Amino acid sequence: MDNLYIKDLEVFAHHGVFPEEKTLGQKFLISVTLTLDMREAAITGDLTKSVHYGELAHALEKEFQKESYDLIETAGEMLTTYVLNHYPMVSKVTIMIKKPWAPILRSMDTVAIEITRQWHRAFIGFGANMGDKLENITTAIASIEATDGIVIVKQSTIIETEPWGYEDQDVFLNGVLEIKTFLPANELMTRLLSIEAELKRERSIHWGPRTLDLDIIFYDNCITDDVHVTLPHPRAHERGFVMEPMAEIAPYFIHPVLRKSMTDILKELNTNEA
Repeated sequence: MDNLYIKDLEVFAHHGVFPEEKTLGQKFLISVTLTLDMREAAITGDLTKSVHYGELAHALEKEFQKESYDLIETAGEMLTTYVLNHYPMVSKVTIMIKKPWAPILRSMDTVAIEITRQWHRAFIGFGANMGDKLENITTAIASIEATDGIVIVKQSTIIETEPWGYEDQDVFLNGVLEIKTFLPANELMTRLLSIEAELKRERSIHWGPRTLDLDIIFYDNCITDDVHVTLPHPRAHERGFVMEPMAEIAPYFIHPVLRKSMTDILKELNTNEA
């Protein structure tokens, strides 16, 4: 991948903890590094295949001056979000904000923060077997799509499956979404849990009936044992209702632990069940 740089864009704004900073304002220097594929733009001379750095500089200045933040960390987070949301060809962005007039009563060159954010590829499994199953799933997908920092890339066919683990319950509707997101995995999991709660998900029986179930199956090639979200999902490879839709929308995605494709894992499951 290639990088595009804007270095030390000078912007006057009113960010800071102290009242004087908010009323008088001060100078900030903004530097940006964008990671994107610029080969097509380089070969064709077509600026639409790259990022117009002049337009971006003006847009960053306008966004930076919109509000007054106590912390330049907040301003940096806001700018990275703006870039990723408005420039879809950018896969990663780093923002550095320098504050050369920081009121610390000491001689210095500058203080600065640097924030890097990027798009991640993730797969979310969904299922429901209580109430209006299809309506619950449709509502959940709409909520996921409406979340800032999430873009739905693909959706599998919704399939009807027999319950797994606890069999004394109705059949499920299941499927998988492929998304790109700049939310960290733990924040993505928290958002999915909040959507479950909105649809009255209750966890009274392990593997029991539920109005909605949302799980992160894969997040890039991450392998974690975080208590909030274990990656990849520890039982996904055992479940046909996950592997079938995964093999439909990402047949050659490689399980980061097993080092097998979704297609191969599904074949093994089907062979074992035969």
